Amino acid sequence: MAHYAVRESPPLRGEIPISTSKNAVLPIMCGALLTSEDVRIENPPELTDVATLCSLFEACGCALHRERDALTIRADAFHVPKDEEDVRKMRASVLVLGPLLARLGEAHIPLPGGCAIGQRPIDQHLKGMSALGAKVACGHGGVTLTGRLRGAVIYLDMPSVGATENLIMAATLADGVTRIENAAKEPEIVDLAAFLCAMGARIAGAGTSTVVIEGVPSLHGTSWQPISDRAEAGTMACACAVTGGELLLRGARADHLRSLLFKLSEAGVHIRDTQSGLLVLGRAKQPFEIRTMVYPGFPTDLQAPMMAVACKTPGTSVFLETIFENRFMHAAELTRLGAHIRVENRVAVVEGTPYLTGAKVTATDLRAGAALIIAGLAAEGETTVCDEAGHIVRGYERIEEKLAAVGGCISRIA
Repeated sequence: MAHYAVRESPPLRGEIPISTSKNAVLPIMCGALLTSEDVRIENPPELTDVATLCSLFEACGCALHRERDALTIRADAFHVPKDEEDVRKMRASVLVLGPLLARLGEAHIPLPGGCAIGQRPIDQHLKGMSALGAKVACGHGGVTLTGRLRGAVIYLDMPSVGATENLIMAATLADGVTRIENAAKEPEIVDLAAFLCAMGARIAGAGTSTVVIEGVPSLHGTSWQPISDRAEAGTMACACAVTGGELLLRGARADHLRSLLFKLSEAGVHIRDTQSGLLVLGRAKQPFEIRTMVYPGFPTDLQAPMMAVACKTPGTSVFLETIFENRFMHAAELTRLGAHIRVENRVAVVEGTPYLTGAKVTATDLRAGAALIIAGLAAEGETTVCDEAGHIVRGYERIEEKLAAVGGCISRIA
């Protein structure tokens, strides 16, 4: 549980170090289960999702060694999770399916938890595992998979990020060659594949719609620095677009954020790609239209922060959410601050206003919480962002400290 006190802030100026990507670290941690040797992950973010997965690994018999700037995982004596509650705590726990099945020949997990932003079924994971030769049995709120995996051709009905990651990991130790078609292309998948190749896997095509994995008998340990967090970088860019100013987002990669950068540029924000990261200058001045899509389209994770930008941008901005059916919950909270937003089904129309006023609002999910903080930076008076469920700390590492360091008037009060 946390509350954030946010006040109208001057233009943000300075440098924000972008943390290691949560969405890259979690599957890489699961990939560490594919070897009995030490895997060292450099600079993992201090987030509750990472801590929850660490707890699950320890409950499975893994040895974890935490340092200030690294996490070492040794899965030489791990077993199938016994406490179902550990698995239900987070959506990413489904990514242990592939490694468990590949290493142990069996896996059992209850249906996982996560944000209430829409339906995120695991049918693509299970269909893929079945194609690899696993026997799938569902019942009592969970799923059990057994069998020796063998290479296969898998077609995903939709380019699911989690299913692509899970099947890549499972296929690394399968007999023969696996071909995944209509695979997701996200940077986190490319990073996972590179990490697995550093462990001895043979993977080609990551980042394209077709990924080919040649199974190997075993993998070895390695040390890996995952990519920076594009969602955090995009969120901070949106904060600058609302308040104005000049921010250097150290470590942010333009090639991971093209769709966002184009939209910010359309809105009148200046972006420079430098050797140190992204330099963001000025505030949004023109309205824009956003349609969320799978990568490399506009990311659904940045729809809410961009809606906060639209609330203060003159003119009419339009949002079409195509990924999740329930991801406009932040719109109602933004209207509490005086935003002018109309929502109908998957479309939101935002009429920009020069005046937002502080109020007590609730973080309904991870990215919604970030959007409310951004809006609070541009609202008169004080905004209290209530996060009873702890959504924000799941995905943003010390967001209040980073914003405060560049002039944001924000503090964590609980």
